[in-house]
Amino acid sequence: MKKVSLILSAVMMTAMMLSSCGGGASTEVTIGTQVWTSKNLDVSAYRNGDAIPQVQDPKAWANLTTGAWCYYDNDASNDTKYGKLYNWYAVNDPRGLAPNGYHIPTDEEWKKLTDYLGGESGAGTKMKSTSGWNNNGNGTNSSGFSGLPGGGRGVNGPFDTIGYNGAWWSSTEDDTLNAWYRDLYYSNGNVARNNSLKESGFSVRCLRD
Repeated sequence: MKKVSLILSAVMMTAMMLSSCGGGASTEVTIGTQVWTSKNLDVSAYRNGDAIPQVQDPKAWANLTTGAWCYYDNDASNDTKYGKLYNWYAVNDPRGLAPNGYHIPTDEEWKKLTDYLGGESGAGTKMKSTSGWNNNGNGTNSSGFSGLPGGGRGVNGPFDTIGYNGAWWSSTEDDTLNAWYRDLYYSNGNVARNNSLKESGFSVRCLRD
């Protein structure tokens, strides 16, 4: 009986871990040698259980030097489809933004993904979802990444580009002010490698350790 209880506990813990990364086991996808989640992160606490502040006010968001999250347009209805937007300080917090067994991909790990999909030129078509992008900007989603145009939040607090653009942080700094991220656009099939100020709000994906 004790053995059965331990097995059930392990199953429940695994389910909770996967759920916090955006859903159950069906939200993982293997791309090459990497295992990615196919939904954006939507946690509101660090791995150790400490709460991550939700910051709605644009002035407060602009002045942050610590981790925070928000819904696009501060509208909770966007969470189910797009997940939460996080600043890079949350990504880099030593308490861990990704759940146990996962991490936020480095710049090099993003490159490994796009290289496997044929390079930054054209990989976006394979990563974009087959619906949800404005102006016929949908992809084939042949990779299973299921990238959606969740938009982002600027450093001074405004929201923009939902429906047109999806942006995902890496865990890699460019310099003391900026960090690297990846962009998908409605208007082409490429993956753009860009840097942005750490106060920006972008989506986050998890990568299996």
